[in-house]
Amino acid sequence: MQRRTLLKSGAAALVAVSLASPALAQDPLKVGFIYVGPIGDLGWSYQHDQGRLAVEKEFGDKVETVYLESVPEGADAERALTQMAMQGADLIFTTSFGYMDPTINVAAKFPDVKFEHATGYKRADNVATYNARFYEGRAVMGTIAGRMTKSNKIGYIGSFPIPEVIQGINSTYIHAKKVNPDVEISVVWAYTWFDPAKEADAAKALIEQGVDVILAHTDSTAPLAEAAKTPGVIGFGQASDMLDFAPSPRVSSIIDNWAPYYIERVQAALDGTWTATDTWGGIGEGEVGIGEITDAVPAEVKAEAEALAASIADKSYHPFTGPLNKQDGSVWLAEGEVADDGTLAGLNFYVEGIKGDIPQ
Repeated sequence: MQRRTLLKSGAAALVAVSLASPALAQDPLKVGFIYVGPIGDLGWSYQHDQGRLAVEKEFGDKVETVYLESVPEGADAERALTQMAMQGADLIFTTSFGYMDPTINVAAKFPDVKFEHATGYKRADNVATYNARFYEGRAVMGTIAGRMTKSNKIGYIGSFPIPEVIQGINSTYIHAKKVNPDVEISVVWAYTWFDPAKEADAAKALIEQGVDVILAHTDSTAPLAEAAKTPGVIGFGQASDMLDFAPSPRVSSIIDNWAPYYIERVQAALDGTWTATDTWGGIGEGEVGIGEITDAVPAEVKAEAEALAASIADKSYHPFTGPLNKQDGSVWLAEGEVADDGTLAGLNFYVEGIKGDIPQ
């Protein structure tokens, strides 16, 4: 996965990192953040940066935070991570799936530095992983989408064909189908996390195919901006509230809330209790929020969506509960069976009813 923005913006961002002073015992804990997009994307990277700011507010002069934005995944990320570690960072959060191998590689060279990688699965003694159960929020969005569509066609912009994204597509479709048996879902792969022009093109292509609901697993507001051009098309905020597009086309949103996790982990580093854990919270843990459901959504649909969110939060319902079949018709989950986390973490197939293939 290579980002189109990259080296140029990443190099510029490197300059923005404050130079470290020599590490002293009384120095504040230096906490670094690596972002895949600009903090002004009003989506994914913006929300991670809100978490960084929450850390500063919580700990004051006990911490110093630094960040790099628009850092490409791959070799550029490894260089950025190395530089941040050499500049004295004690704890570094790397916030995109494609940073996984660079994080592991750099962590091996800096055993005294603690690393945390978002959405990955590779850990080490000094590498923890964390993620959020975005599929829970997408179950709620799917319910609204299924109820709201007039054409029975909903569109989904996927970033990369990784398990986290496939979970979201499946969860959206399953819950749209539950409330609207005639619904279909069309998936367009953008092969980018942040490229507003490309995301807008994907939304436009889906709308031209007749979809009247747009969901996205990319980082910018571009899909909503494109949806706003066509009356009757609705969409959802992704990662952030994106309220500038409310009450329509944006009718609700999935909100990532990283602040509690970042505060907890920084506290652990300060206390000397930090360990290489794996965390995967959802609606119930406060890591996934449901943005305001606007008045563009009928009251009974809003109530249905809120009830679903509440049942997920209190663990009385799991979005991947059988009976569910795989796309080829074979049984995935029997009646009442719930998908285990290991299966979800490696999910690489569509459920029955979704047309098209997952790129390999």
